[in-house]
Amino acid sequence: MSPPPFQRFLDHYRDDVWRYLVAAVGRDAADDCFQETFLAALRAYPRLRPASDLRAWVLTIAHRKAMDHHRARRRAPVPVGAAPQTGAWQDDAPGGEVWARLAELPDKQRAVLLLRYAGDLTHAQVAAALGGTEEAARRAAHDGLKKLRLELTP
Repeated sequence: MSPPPFQRFLDHYRDDVWRYLVAAVGRDAADDCFQETFLAALRAYPRLRPASDLRAWVLTIAHRKAMDHHRARRRAPVPVGAAPQTGAWQDDAPGGEVWARLAELPDKQRAVLLLRYAGDLTHAQVAAALGGTEEAARRAAHDGLKKLRLELTP
């Protein structure tokens, strides 16, 4: 016996699937899971074996979509208040003045110094990362260090 047309199938089982999803994921997420369930069912419907238990089949799909929802929710960021300003860029942190001065350097010099000294890359690797030559990376590092020394030396 072949399965009925998809619209008749949907009309017959939509209430069962809806009730299951509201219980599994809550009313807010049930709409999305419901749509995903029937989209997945529509894609797989032509390959469905004759004499399959349609209710069990569609509820299995709904269960998997509910599990996907719970997994995605676990990975989602949790909103919090403003993050405290801590870390190396603060003036009161050890070496904070150096980090503050580094932040004021031109973009290329700052990028080269961070990659070279904080990232521990060679000049050749810095050049490859920034899309320039090794000589240009060396020059930008030299100019940036020179400017930092002048500003930080009493």
